[in-house]
Amino acid sequence: MTRSTRTSVPAIPATPSLRASVAATAAAYALRPVHNAIPMNPPGIWFARQLIATLMTVGGPPMTGISVSKVREGAVRGEWVRAPGVTFGPRAVYYIHGSGYVLCSARTHRALAARLSKQTGLPVFVVDYRLAPEHPFPAAADDVAAAYAWLLRRYAPQDLVIGCDSAGGHLALDLLLENDRHNRPQPAAVAMFSPLLDLTLGLAAEQERRRPDPLVTAVAASKLPLQYTRGQSADHPRLRLSIPKGTVLPPILVQAGGTEMLSADARALHAMVRAAGGSCVLEIWPGQVHVFQALPVLVPEADRALARAADFLCAAQVSTVEKVS
Repeated sequence: MTRSTRTSVPAIPATPSLRASVAATAAAYALRPVHNAIPMNPPGIWFARQLIATLMTVGGPPMTGISVSKVREGAVRGEWVRAPGVTFGPRAVYYIHGSGYVLCSARTHRALAARLSKQTGLPVFVVDYRLAPEHPFPAAADDVAAAYAWLLRRYAPQDLVIGCDSAGGHLALDLLLENDRHNRPQPAAVAMFSPLLDLTLGLAAEQERRRPDPLVTAVAASKLPLQYTRGQSADHPRLRLSIPKGTVLPPILVQAGGTEMLSADARALHAMVRAAGGSCVLEIWPGQVHVFQALPVLVPEADRALARAADFLCAAQVSTVEKVS
């Protein structure tokens, strides 16, 4: 089953739903203090990993009847996720999960991948890259690149699209820049949910002064990527990413929540891509929290945003195929 794009794409609401507003308020009182207090030592990291896995399951439980096939092939680790009725064909989605290089996995993002599979009608490969602090830079970036190369042996680049969230956005942009630098083919399109661009959380801190994030402070959040980048210069070209003018990039969609501090990163990324001559669409969803697309139980906007991302990705694949033919 491969779906075509909708004739009517869900609109971005002008104001958040009541459920979204309640979820953001509840997070500010219940989750923000906990997130800010977790120490970045082995017990704290273990606890944070269990907490985020639980929150992902509660906010977006996996649908019934999905197909999951684990992959362990050389340096490539991950899993194929297919919604009911979705079969393998000539096209696929490559998904790069987030959570600060430290917390999440293919399993925590299985439900989101299944919903993206349902919306696109495509199988979704979620890379299970190595996490920090056990595996610092460039382990995650190497694993993301290895999985992309593995997929290119199975799919034409114009038949591949990428989805990603949070730190996965940073990893995806690094992959695109490395593809251009080494003359490797780019995917047909990329959809980024709440992408992290500034690993120091400097942009986030500036946004936080205008409006606090309901989930975490910039200071607390910055401790996560530091586990990955420790010992490296903050100006390392693969950590502080920049896009040279003329870089060949696929079309990019960036979605972010209006309440989150990484909305500043989303805006900066959009401006950077446009300044370099690339195509980028920016959507700031009013009242939404970080990676709200993964929380359909809590916010109705989650499915609407994911539907828009699916349309963007599928339209790019169709457009690329038409250009090739």
